[in-house]
Amino acid sequence: MNNSNDSTGQLPRQIACAAIWLFAMTVCDQPASGQDSSGSTANGPPAPNIVLIIADDMNWDDCGAYGHPAIRTPNIDRLAAEGLLFEHAYLTTNSCSPSRASILTGKYPHNTGAEQLHWPLPAGSRTMAEELQKLGYYTAAAGKWHLGAAVRGHFDRIYEASTAGFVLPAGTDGQPPKMVAAQPSGCEDWERAIDERPRDQPFFLWLAALDPHREYTDGALHPPHQQSDVIVPPHLPDTPQVREDLRQYYDEIGRLDSYVGLVLSKLKEQSVDHNTLVLFISDNGRPFPRDKTTLYDGGIRTPWIVRWPSRVSGNRSTNALVSSVDIAPTFIELAGGNRAAMPAEGVSFVGVLDDPSRPHREFAFAEDHWHDYEDHARCVMTQRFKLIRNDYVDLPSTPSADAGRGLSWQAMLTLQREGKLAPHQQTCFRSPRPKWELFDLQRDPGELVNRFDDPAYRSARERLSSGLAEWTKRTGDYIPSQRTPDEFDRVTGEPDHSVRKRPRPSKHQMFGTSGRY
Repeated sequence: MNNSNDSTGQLPRQIACAAIWLFAMTVCDQPASGQDSSGSTANGPPAPNIVLIIADDMNWDDCGAYGHPAIRTPNIDRLAAEGLLFEHAYLTTNSCSPSRASILTGKYPHNTGAEQLHWPLPAGSRTMAEELQKLGYYTAAAGKWHLGAAVRGHFDRIYEASTAGFVLPAGTDGQPPKMVAAQPSGCEDWERAIDERPRDQPFFLWLAALDPHREYTDGALHPPHQQSDVIVPPHLPDTPQVREDLRQYYDEIGRLDSYVGLVLSKLKEQSVDHNTLVLFISDNGRPFPRDKTTLYDGGIRTPWIVRWPSRVSGNRSTNALVSSVDIAPTFIELAGGNRAAMPAEGVSFVGVLDDPSRPHREFAFAEDHWHDYEDHARCVMTQRFKLIRNDYVDLPSTPSADAGRGLSWQAMLTLQREGKLAPHQQTCFRSPRPKWELFDLQRDPGELVNRFDDPAYRSARERLSSGLAEWTKRTGDYIPSQRTPDEFDRVTGEPDHSVRKRPRPSKHQMFGTSGRY
């Protein structure tokens, strides 16, 4: 470079430099390959678009990506083939709206003010959607809402599915107990939500299905699954009624999968798929007895698949232990925000996205609260062990009311009356329950053998007990001072209209507080 003060030829050089500067600024101002104008993190690459897909009542391993040989899920399987699959992912609770409230706020359920089914998030709740708005994101929710009115403003637009898909209408006992929405999948507006976003902002989409929540009807998938496709888990009896129940559940998973495919196609069509992080999870487990509303893996373990082509290598898996309370701080970090700005209780798993061999959590924790019926329990787990503490041992582990009206529970009631139900299938009838349950998830994935009093598991019991005690103190957990009445009959699943009101009153309306009660 010539550093002379000689002005000969200086003007042409100035013009040339200006032209180079203008070209460079023009190039830098263009979206990266596969991106629209989505902004960027501080001194880093463009901020990713974020799409969170939430299945409604899908078991963690009921898809091809997690090894199911018969359920047809080509698009969920594609997410795993092109992304990172988490082998040990857990939700913070076993119930629909409390799980969603926990995910959105980054708090454990007992600290959200919305830990019971149908309780709305209270006014003043901080959410990751609100924080992403502050960071310049367009935020939209499409499908099942189930979060209340106070946080609706945290989304720029909401395409809300009908509550008829998950709330039994209040009325007389003569009403048909069916929950079927006009748009039964809850995913019908997902493509529209992508189409109608502004093109000059990064976006966060909360895409919440109604599939595979009950009630089940024929016609969800063409061609349908067959009863011969069904794999009956050991805690359920293998009867034609149970197989038919599971077959229809499989069909709704298949329908959900088709909408996952439409989302991926739409992102590609708009040339934004390369820098869009897609996370697929469920809100809780399978809506069957001893699954949903329990703290067994069938209630709280979730599929968890991340696809993000610009940063995450495909066809990989990780043994890192993650919790749904970790989602909010992760998304905020990826968006370039200050994790301290939102009082989340989780831990960002960004490091695992960059290095799947990296450990994340020592323990994950989950809670059991009122869901149609009263209950209260806690659990702590590692990749290998799980410890459950049942606080209301006098109450049986009654399945959710929608599952109670289903074919499987009705078949189990008949077999129980006839004395034909196997002992390991009687968990939902057992009262009193054990105070403590300890399971070796590696040797006993069905969680059928309680090892709490086994001397061989003393060290595991002590380690998990200590972890649970420390978490209880750190997060301010507590046992309520009063119980909440059941809203349904524990045998028939029929509603008690003397107790049941819709919309359900909030926690503050019922107990005078959004906190400890």
